[in-house]
Amino acid sequence: MLVIGGGAIGLMSALNLAAAGCQVTLVESGRCGQESSWAGGGIVSPLYPWRYNAAVTALAHWSQDFYPRLAEELLARTGLDPQVHVTGLYWLDLDDEAEALAWAQREGRSLQALPASSVQARVSALADGYQRALYMPGVANVRNPRLVKALRAALERMGNVRIIENSPVEGFIHESGRVVGVRCQDAELRAERVVLCAGAWSGELLAGLGLHLPVEPVKGQMILYKCAEDFLPAMVLAKGRYAIPRRDGHILVGSTLEHCGFDKTPTADALASLAASATALLPQLAEAERVGHWAGLRPGSPEGIPYIGEVPGHAGLWLNCGHYRNGLVLAPASCQLLADLLLQRAPVLDPAPYAVAGRLG
Repeated sequence: MLVIGGGAIGLMSALNLAAAGCQVTLVESGRCGQESSWAGGGIVSPLYPWRYNAAVTALAHWSQDFYPRLAEELLARTGLDPQVHVTGLYWLDLDDEAEALAWAQREGRSLQALPASSVQARVSALADGYQRALYMPGVANVRNPRLVKALRAALERMGNVRIIENSPVEGFIHESGRVVGVRCQDAELRAERVVLCAGAWSGELLAGLGLHLPVEPVKGQMILYKCAEDFLPAMVLAKGRYAIPRRDGHILVGSTLEHCGFDKTPTADALASLAASATALLPQLAEAERVGHWAGLRPGSPEGIPYIGEVPGHAGLWLNCGHYRNGLVLAPASCQLLADLLLQRAPVLDPAPYAVAGRLG
């Protein structure tokens, strides 16, 4: 097996395949885990789960329930803790609160309507002026840079895995109607099956086969503050912006949505906008130390529904890409489903919504 891409999706795909006994080579254009998997916030939920297609919901629910086990297993195997931190999430002054509550009832998810005063009692740093809130108690966030480090370390400990970094894939090797490998700058890598997990760059690679994958880069910028460990006890989200507490007092605030190609340069305008959102939500952040500002590129896709399965007409080529804003959220289920399909096991979820057939140009 050859896996292209060393983000969370690629690393977890490789881990599942290797755990099943496959010989796996993972090739990454830069360093593993340094693109959107590192740049994101790590909320283990879509930002507004009730606004998504049922296909996204199915992957999200399976993954949310699996994350605590995944973190325990990675810690035991590598000594690296991904820090799955269950804080709950407050949504403030939503316009579609009724729809959210109806969704939660249908899906069997705990979601409570509360007056803002109840939130203020727990989250004392919250700004005044909010009227109402929804609260989901079981939502966690994962320390995503630590998650990708732990996944890479777990792969390094396996004798049937080879990791090749700083080796951009330049094209696919296509022979007798099959994809049998890839060309890199200094070598050819061959395998019975090739799995494309290259995030925002997946469409660029498939274009070399004359295929149009509607996955495009969508830039997101974040800022990071350092506060006291007890400053923010839960995640909060208002007006499309969120604040995420880490266990050590770091607070992430994000994020922007920008369509500007593959440019991931942080900008002064985004910094000002994010800082304004941060202090509007949590006024004390105006005095807090700001320790980081960065950008990453999400793999934007129609409705955020990923592509998981074999590419019709190109036997041997499989996709696990196009997760848009929810790569970390959906990774465990997506990668389990991919392994099930590749290894012809009973799939953990109905694969039909993610099939590639009929979704490429």
